[in-house]
Parts: sequence; C-alpha cells; structure tokens
Amino acid sequence: MVVEGMKIARKRYPDVEYVLFGDEGRIAPLVPQDMRDRVSIRHTDRVISNEEKPSQAVRTGRQSSMGLAIKAVKDGEAAGVVSAGNTGALMAMAKLALRTLPGIDRPAIATLIPTIRGESVMLDLGANTEVQANNLVEFAIMGEVFSRCLLGHVQPSIGLLNIGSEDLKGTDALREAHQILRDHPLNMRFHGFVEGDDIGAGTVDVVVTDGFTGNVALKTAEGTAKLYTKFLKDAFGSSVLAQIGYLLAKGALAKVRQRTDPRRYNGAMLIGLNGICVKSHGGTDALGFANAIGVAVDLIKNRLNERIREECAHLAQSPTLSGPAESSSPSAASG
Repeated sequence: MVVEGMKIARKRYPDVEYVLFGDEGRIAPLVPQDMRDRVSIRHTDRVISNEEKPSQAVRTGRQSSMGLAIKAVKDGEAAGVVSAGNTGALMAMAKLALRTLPGIDRPAIATLIPTIRGESVMLDLGANTEVQANNLVEFAIMGEVFSRCLLGHVQPSIGLLNIGSEDLKGTDALREAHQILRDHPLNMRFHGFVEGDDIGAGTVDVVVTDGFTGNVALKTAEGTAKLYTKFLKDAFGSSVLAQIGYLLAKGALAKVRQRTDPRRYNGAMLIGLNGICVKSHGGTDALGFANAIGVAVDLIKNRLNERIREECAHLAQSPTLSGPAESSSPSAASG
C-alpha cells in the first residue's frame, strides 16, 4: 500500500524523493524500475505494532522503521515523515524527537473534513484529552495556518466547538479561550462558539476543540456515514423497483460516494511539532496513502511551520497571555 501510494503520488509530485524504512528484502522488489533513482531504502526489521504502548515504543523503538523515519526528519535528511502505523506511538516518538515549535505548549492532530460548503479543518482529534485555554488558542492559530496552507483560504474563520453558542456556556477553558480569541489583535477571523451540527454545515473553516471531544465527534461522523451507506444499500436492494431506481440514480450516487470518500481526506497532521509529521489511516489503500503524502508535500511547500512560528511570535507579544499554563503531560490516543 505504501509503495503503491508513492507511485500514485508521483504523478502529482514528480520531483519528490522518498526514503523508505523497513525490510529491504520485501520493499525493494515492489519499487518500480523507473522510480529507483528517486527512492532509497533503509533496512530495519524492527516494527512498532499497533498493540504496542506509546511508552514502550519510546523506550525500545529507536531502531524501528517509525523511529528511524522520524530521526531522518530530526537530522534534516527528510523534509517530512508519513506513517500509517500506531498513532499513539507516532505522536509520542515524534514529540520526543522533534520537540514542539517555539510558542507551542502541546501539539495536536489536525485533518480535513468534508462539509456542505467544501472542506474544513478540525483539531484536536485525539492528542490531548484535557486542555487549558492557552492550548485552545494555540490550536486555533495552528488550524488557521493549516487552512491557509492546505486549502488556500486567505482568512479562514475560526470556531470553538461548544454545547451552545452563548458566551456563558461551556467549560472555563472554553470561555477563557473565547475571550482571548475575541479580544486579541491577532489577524484571525474569529466566529465564536459553534455546535456539533455546525461541523458538517461548514459554518467555519477551522473547528477547534480538545482531543477527547474531537475524536468522539470524528468517529461519530464516520460511523454515521457508514450507517447511511448501509441504509441506502438495504433500501435499493429491497425490491425490483428499488433496484431499477438505483440504476437510474447510479451516476448521482457515484458523485456522493466520491465526495465523501474517506481516502480523499486521509492524512492527519501532527501539528505543532518542529517537523512535518503526517499520520495516514492504517486501513487505507494506495490512493488514501497517496493523499497523505500529498498533505505532507503541500505543507512543506507552503512553509507551514515557519508561518506558525510567525503567528506565535505575534501572540507572545500580547499582555493577554503571560505564557503557557502549567499542565500535565498530554495523553496520545491511538486509533
């Protein structure tokens, strides 16, 4: 899947070079002859399994394919890393090796989601189960830059996910972050609070939340999409007339399927790290992995991290925030 995805990505990014980490005996025969001048292979037989705990991966995984790929970014040998492996291990190992950007207390997981209006950015999706106000403000900054880099939005709108749009609703962290983003002279278009139904409606270009809520919301949306797909299949197979109706609607249904294809949105950025690190879904296919590669390449070309540094430097000049609050270590959620 990884090598096939690399071959698909080559059509869009013909000048990109790749370093593959893993079992050379298995990888080398898969690399096509016409790509071997742009592909190098670093052999290792150590692999981080999906069941391995992040703490164990950090202790024993330095010589694994994941560990060596992250080290290549740290050493400047590679501009970014794309992995379909263990999410928790990737976050823990990448944070330890790459560290966070100046002005960023915690990294977050950000990705694109389909909406009625097109696409939006959502973060955090599982890296931080508990957050404080300054973390949410940092997520807003990173998500806004992510939206400009990947979607080309000139001035994306930002929303804080809450249980209501009123100023008095939500946790203390949410209300404090709302006040900072509303009153701070950052060059951002802050919409205010948004609710769960605003995500699919595309009310804002960037949805900001904590990792616990974000992960639940994302998995709920994925499950709902599968549920309606099953309902449609059952309905169109329920009778001869329904099957004829399916044949008549086949073209329209294909457009819906393409618009909601999760492979199009594959590639979640571990944003806030001092290096580009993209997480691909472990169950995707070659097309999905190619899209994850595309996310990494686009973020590198558009100087994502340099632009985040610039925004954080602006934030640091504000008397509103005296600095990152004391907090416990973030918990990385796998899945």
